Amino acid sequence: MFLIELANPNTNISIILPEIIVAVAGTIVMLYDSFFPKQRVVTGIISLIGLVFAAIALGTMWLGDMNANTAWNGMIAHDNLRLSFSFVMLFASAMTILISTVWTERENIPIGEYHSLLMFATVGMLLMASGNDLVVIFLGLETMSIATYVMAGLRRTDLRSNESAMKYFILGSFASAFLLYGMALIYGATASTNITEIAAKTADPNFPALLLIGAALLIIGFGFKVATVPFHIWTPDVYEGAPTPITAFMAAGVKTAGFASFLRVFVLGFPLIAGVESSAILHETWITALTVMAMLTMTVGNIVAIVQNNVKRMLAYSSISHAGYALVGFIGAGMATTADKRDEAIAAVAFYMLTYAVTNLGAFAVVTLIAQKNDRRCEFEDYNGIGFRAPVLAFSLALFMLSLLGLPLTAGFMGKVLVFRPALEAGNPLLTGLVIVAVINTAISAYFYLRFIVVMFFRERSTEWFAPKIPTALAAVLIVTVIGVLYFGIFSENILQRFAQSPPNLIGSQ
Repeated sequence: MFLIELANPNTNISIILPEIIVAVAGTIVMLYDSFFPKQRVVTGIISLIGLVFAAIALGTMWLGDMNANTAWNGMIAHDNLRLSFSFVMLFASAMTILISTVWTERENIPIGEYHSLLMFATVGMLLMASGNDLVVIFLGLETMSIATYVMAGLRRTDLRSNESAMKYFILGSFASAFLLYGMALIYGATASTNITEIAAKTADPNFPALLLIGAALLIIGFGFKVATVPFHIWTPDVYEGAPTPITAFMAAGVKTAGFASFLRVFVLGFPLIAGVESSAILHETWITALTVMAMLTMTVGNIVAIVQNNVKRMLAYSSISHAGYALVGFIGAGMATTADKRDEAIAAVAFYMLTYAVTNLGAFAVVTLIAQKNDRRCEFEDYNGIGFRAPVLAFSLALFMLSLLGLPLTAGFMGKVLVFRPALEAGNPLLTGLVIVAVINTAISAYFYLRFIVVMFFRERSTEWFAPKIPTALAAVLIVTVIGVLYFGIFSENILQRFAQSPPNLIGSQ
């Protein structure tokens, strides 16, 4: 029976090989930790090997020729959106493992449990990017979310970590309920959960009102996952209370997964069909709603970040504002008039998430090292005058802040330019206004990013402080992220072309 299933082109195992590799690696980590709990380093090595092989499998899928055009009855996508976002997620997971080496050692965390949860969360993220069906996306989201809820509360004796996990779990459950109910209404309106079929049936939905309400509920659910205003309330408390490596993972990996599925459902599932009134109403509605959300997200995130004195809370509000910037490219993809323009806009969002992940992972790596046990040192005053006492850490962190600001020749600058361009090219006055708001917000954000740099280099310390020794794993993270910030800021075109290049035998192309 199993051989018959493998022979069926609808159950092509090779198309889900990256997810299988990560899931198997997570299972091996869990079993290994059960038999050899004292060999703490090995589980991290197994996890990294699994992520590397998954990345190789993705690269093979991108460059090679798949044996089938469809997989699992059209439930799994094989396109540039899936592959580009998946690479970003695998990178975020690998960097998180390296960052965590400091934290797991000094706080005696159950490391095998932690690595297995991280791998299963990564499986969920990959499914969110590859899912071409609402059911697959929801399964991936819940797999990712449940593992992340547990990781946020791994520091069991810390009340802040417990509070963070509880808030994330309760509010995340509400968001999942909205998302699931929205999917049910979409199914009621189109009689399908397949995104390709939904796109075709928006031309003549069974119940147009259900389609609009379902889309609104999906915006609420996805808005929570990517932390857009007004669904951002959980972000500062959860980011502050969760262990710093987990905060880095949520900021870089979870947000990327949320945008991957958000893009697929709305840009590919609710396109504008020329001459069809129901499609035009739905398209205009979600474009307008996301435009307003993007403006609010950028503005609220940047303004509230100004008054923060805790580094993790500042980065949390920075994360909120960057979700607004990414939405600009998202909306540009939705307004694209051709498939090529749409793919370029999607690639721009994927590149933006890559630059954001590289920058944030580097910043949180430094914060992890300086924070010490239980994240005791996360206030701005803890960074007073460290600039010339720990020059490697301080200059790296300053570079990351400048990249988040969007200084030219950094990855953050090119990321912003590329996500703003599709919105400007749309020629819509509303989107032009959105880009203007984004530029103004970038100027506002200069205050708190530069303030942090001033604290490090131009403030005197009131207490004695000795620069911590940089472990090998953390040094590797800093090298990769610093080079990434500079490389992507100067040589962005090659990566963007790769992200925009569609792999062979796209699902839905036949």
